[in-house]
Amino acid sequence: MTETVEKPRGELLLRTLAMPGDTNPNGDIFGGWIMSQMDIAGGIRAQEIAQGPVVTIAVDSMKFIRPVQVGDVVCCYGSRVRLGTTSVTLRLEVWVRPRGCHGGDSDPRFKVTEAAFTFVAIDESGVKRAIPRD
Repeated sequence: MTETVEKPRGELLLRTLAMPGDTNPNGDIFGGWIMSQMDIAGGIRAQEIAQGPVVTIAVDSMKFIRPVQVGDVVCCYGSRVRLGTTSVTLRLEVWVRPRGCHGGDSDPRFKVTEAAFTFVAIDESGVKRAIPRD
């Protein structure tokens, strides 16, 4: 049987290490911690696109595919899927390189979750504002 090798979509936005303090009672990494890493990565990219502060207003279609273990390298990839007048939606994926791998192209990696995050541009008062167009 031939296996299709899926690859991350989008650009690498964030890379970090899953640590013991991020575990749930089962010893896996909390899903909420993974989601927060996605929000950080997406927020950085959304701020670049919006050329200023943004806030997260929605997370759609999030599903967890596989657990993450302590010591895994967690990588968040993202791409823009929609640019509105005041908002931007990014498709974010989290991929993991299991602990013990050394970062080569042949190392195994797998997707653990994906979701669409929507951010709204805000001004210094916290009021939504238009996103500048280049």
